[in-house]
Amino acid sequence: MWRECAMTLSIEWPCVALANSPLAKRTTLKVGGSAEWLLEPSTPDELREAYLVAKEHKLEIRVLGGGANLIIDDGVLPGVVISTERVRRTFRPLDPGEVIHPDDMTEEQANKLFDIEAPAIAVNDPRLIVWAGASLPGLVRAASLLGWSGLEGLIGVPGTLGGGIAMNAGGRWGELWDVVDMVRILRPDGEFEDIQRADANPGYRNGGLGECIVVGAVLRLTLDNKHRVAARQREYLLEKCKVQPVTESSAGCIFKNPGGPKAGGENSGEISAGRLIDELGLKGLERGAAAVSKLHGNFIVNRGGATATDVFGLISEIQSRVQEARNIELEIEVKRWR
Repeated sequence: MWRECAMTLSIEWPCVALANSPLAKRTTLKVGGSAEWLLEPSTPDELREAYLVAKEHKLEIRVLGGGANLIIDDGVLPGVVISTERVRRTFRPLDPGEVIHPDDMTEEQANKLFDIEAPAIAVNDPRLIVWAGASLPGLVRAASLLGWSGLEGLIGVPGTLGGGIAMNAGGRWGELWDVVDMVRILRPDGEFEDIQRADANPGYRNGGLGECIVVGAVLRLTLDNKHRVAARQREYLLEKCKVQPVTESSAGCIFKNPGGPKAGGENSGEISAGRLIDELGLKGLERGAAAVSKLHGNFIVNRGGATATDVFGLISEIQSRVQEARNIELEIEVKRWR
């Protein structure tokens, strides 16, 4: 598909390609400029082809999932942004039947996935094959409808499977890699590779995959009861809503904890970034339409119309005040595109 762009030569892309396309609405913080090229493949193979074309033209390549844990600068991002929004299928292993999108899954479709009459499917095999663009909220909902346990801890977490695996999304009730059986990646050389869980080494907020792109995975959940699964999800979501701005536009936690991932715990001598910001009275601090959340000091929320300049200005002010008051250098945890 041909598209013209004043900033680059004409390129024949293997998928939908949009020149100078806005990105703010594609992120959870709702700030940022536009992409020189935004590509929208609909399958892992198309994603690979788009990647290879961009690489052939020596363009900088970024991959955009649900836009969580990310802040995009104002202005135009040079190169290519590959969106996984259309690469979002989910299905059972060996299932020759209907392909399901978790975001749209009905209870009837969930029952069909679990149908003991379905050919070539073992009823006691709670696995799902998921492409990178499937949303984490959709997968959590699908697990609830199926009565499969393992994703409850991701309730309220935005983003997509690909990004979630790349950064090992999760929290106190579990991480995504806890249920990963196998992940398919696109290596920097443009070749696919399947990595078994036993051969992977994920850590805190890091899937350990380096520069590789997640294109899909096999998730192995646990057979349970849909009412128990739904009850745990409600319990965890209520707990999160008490301390995090779950319903507001944010990029998630902005700073790493100074004492490491477990800093600020009940028996920890260290202090978390959120608690540190709170103790310095910085909750509610504003810069333009960006503000430090009044619920959690390590979240910056967009109150409507904020720019990336507002957000980064606020981040710099927080870092300066923490450095001045406590001689602690806060390091940014979110990714920044510029």
